[in-house]
Amino acid sequence: MTIEQAWISVGMCGNLLFFSRWVVQWVASERARRSVIPVAFWYLSIAGSVVLLGYAIYRRDPVFIVSQLPNSIIYFRNLHLLKREIPADDAA
Repeated sequence: MTIEQAWISVGMCGNLLFFSRWVVQWVASERARRSVIPVAFWYLSIAGSVVLLGYAIYRRDPVFIVSQLPNSIIYFRNLHLLKREIPADDAA
């Protein structure tokens, strides 16, 4: 496997991670019989975004880099907001 093929594999894994978050959200919503966004959605969002950002940096694609750069900040913020919603008794 060449370095280029390895990086293409990394990019594809990033896309798979990013896509899988929608599957997780869909299954959770079907189970709840309402639209929900589980915490796993945000973790998969972060993982996919970081991997895709790494791939974009390797490709030196400024459009792709700029589009992925702020995503993790937003996803971490959503996790922080969710953590604040959990009562202190439930966090332990």
